[in-house]
Amino acid sequence: MLRNIGSNWAVTVVTIAAAYVLTPFIIHKLGHEGYGTWTLITAMTGYMTLLALGVPMACVRYLAEHVAVKDTRAMNRVIGSCIGLYLAMGIVSLIIGGILTALLTSLYDIPADLRTEARFACAVMVLQVSSGFLGLLPEGILFSHHDFVTRNIVRIGAVILRLGLTVGLLTINASLVLLAAVQLACLVFDFCVSLMLIRRRYTDVHVRLTDFDWAMVRQILSFSIYVLVLSTGARLSFETDALVIGAVLGVGAIPFYAVANGLVIYLMDFMVAIGAVVAPMATKLNAERRRADLTEIFLKWSKVSLSLSLAAGLFLIVLGPRLIAWWIGPEFEEPSGAVLQILTVSSLFFLPVRGVAQPLMMGLGKPKAVTFAFLAAGIANVVLSVILARPWGLVGVAVGTAIPNVVFAIYVLIVACRELGVGVLRFLRYVVPRAALGAVPPLVLLIWFKVGMDVQNLMGLALAGIAMLAVYAAIWILFVYRDDPYVDLTPLFIRLRAGGRA
Repeated sequence: MLRNIGSNWAVTVVTIAAAYVLTPFIIHKLGHEGYGTWTLITAMTGYMTLLALGVPMACVRYLAEHVAVKDTRAMNRVIGSCIGLYLAMGIVSLIIGGILTALLTSLYDIPADLRTEARFACAVMVLQVSSGFLGLLPEGILFSHHDFVTRNIVRIGAVILRLGLTVGLLTINASLVLLAAVQLACLVFDFCVSLMLIRRRYTDVHVRLTDFDWAMVRQILSFSIYVLVLSTGARLSFETDALVIGAVLGVGAIPFYAVANGLVIYLMDFMVAIGAVVAPMATKLNAERRRADLTEIFLKWSKVSLSLSLAAGLFLIVLGPRLIAWWIGPEFEEPSGAVLQILTVSSLFFLPVRGVAQPLMMGLGKPKAVTFAFLAAGIANVVLSVILARPWGLVGVAVGTAIPNVVFAIYVLIVACRELGVGVLRFLRYVVPRAALGAVPPLVLLIWFKVGMDVQNLMGLALAGIAMLAVYAAIWILFVYRDDPYVDLTPLFIRLRAGGRA
C-alpha cells in the first residue's frame, strides 16, 4: 500500500514542480487578465466533468471487487458498460460545451482583445473535456488491479510533456488557444500509452463496446449517483471561486486567488493520493471481512495525513506569502498571502478527512452521508463566498470556502468513526495530540526565520524549509511515532544511527 501511495505522491511532486515553473511563466506571458480568462475557461469547462455521473469511481469499485474474486466475465462487462456510458457522456458534453462557448463572452466581461481567442480556446477545452470521459477508462482498469505505479509513470510522462509543450509553444506565441491545445495533446498521449500498457500486462482485459450490459449499467449508476453528488460538492468547494470572483470582483482579480488556491489544492493532492489507494483497498478488505485491518488503515493513515498536512501547512501559513511574492511577484504577497493562510488553516481539519475517512466510506459502499455532506458544504461555500466577496474581497471568498470545509470534516469524521466502531475520542487520542505537539518546535523555528531572519529570497526560504523538515523528521521519529502501535519509526532511527557509526 505504501508503494502505491508513494507513486501517487511522486506524481504530485512532479506536478507541483511543473506548476512552479508554469504558473509564473503563464501569468507573465498572458498577463493578469489573460490568465484570469484562462482560469475562467478551465473552471467553466471543468463543470462539464460532472457529466461523468460518478462513473469513474463506481468503475474502480466494481472492477476492484471483480478482480479480487477473479471474475473475468463480470470485469469485462463493467469495462464494456463504462465505454458505452463514456461515449454518451462525451456527446452530451460536446452539445453543452458548444452552448457555453457561444455564451462565454456574454456571461463574463472578458477584455475585447481576448474575446475571439477566448472562444476558440474554450472550444478546444470543450473537445478536451468531452474526449476525457473515455480517457478515464484506462485509469480505472489500472487502479482496480492496484497497478498504481504503472499508471503514475504514464501520468508523470504526461506532466513532463505538458511542461515542455507549454513553455515551447507559449514562447513562440502567447495564445490561449495553444494553451488549450496542449491539454488536448497530453490527454491523447496519456490515453494511448495507458491503453497499450493494459493490453500488454492484462491479457484477460477486453476493452470493447460489445461487452456493454444494461444490468451492469444500472448497477454502476446506482452507486455512481452518490459519486456524482460528491463530485458536485468538490467542484462547488474548490472550482467555483474563480467564477464568483470573475462575476463579483472582475476577471483581473482571479489570478491573486487562483495562485493561493492552487498551492492548497496541490497539498490536497497529497492527501487524495492516499485516498486513491484507500478506497479500492477498503473494498477489498471489506469483501474479505477483515474489519480489524480496516480500522488499522483508518487510524494509521489519518495520523500520517495529519502529520503531512501540518508539515506543509505550517510552512504555507508562516512563509507562504513570502514564497508567493518571490515566486510570482511582490504585488501578490498581501492579497494571495491572506487567502493562502485562511485556506491552509481550514485544510488542517479538512485534508485528513478528505484523504482517509471519505474514500474509506466510499470503498465500503457507504457513500450517502459523505456525499450529501460534501454537496451541502459546496453549496454553503458558494453562498457564503458570494455574500462575503463584496465587503471583504478575496478574503471573504476564502472565509466562505474555509468554514464549510471545517464543518464537513467534523461531520464525516463522526460518521466514519461510527461506521468502523471506533470511538471519536479514541481516534482523537491516537491521531491528534502527538502530531499537534510535535508541530510546535517547527512552528517556532519558522516564525524565527520570518521575524528574526526576515527571509525574503529563495535561499532563505529554502533554508527555512530544510531546517523545518529536519526538525520535524527528528520529532516524528523520537516523539510523534515513537512506540506507535501501527507506525513505529524508532527501529528505523536505530538502524540509521548504527549505519552512521559504521
